Amino acid sequence: MTVPRFFLTLFIFICVLAGSSVFALAICLMLRFPPLLIAVMLGCGLFACHLRKADTRISSSAKQR
Repeated sequence: MTVPRFFLTLFIFICVLAGSSVFALAICLMLRFPPLLIAVMLGCGLFACHLRKADTRISSSAKQR
């Protein structure tokens, strides 16, 4: 039981390390290329707007029932 737990822990460590390096690379690219930063910020804004509209629709349909 110790060997599978070791490999699971190793796999989790590698995934966290890869995820954090991808995040750091994305931040560096956004700082290097300002249009990419603008596109990401615009995408986040549109996503937040969409979430707000979806929440309004969900709550209004729940009140009708």
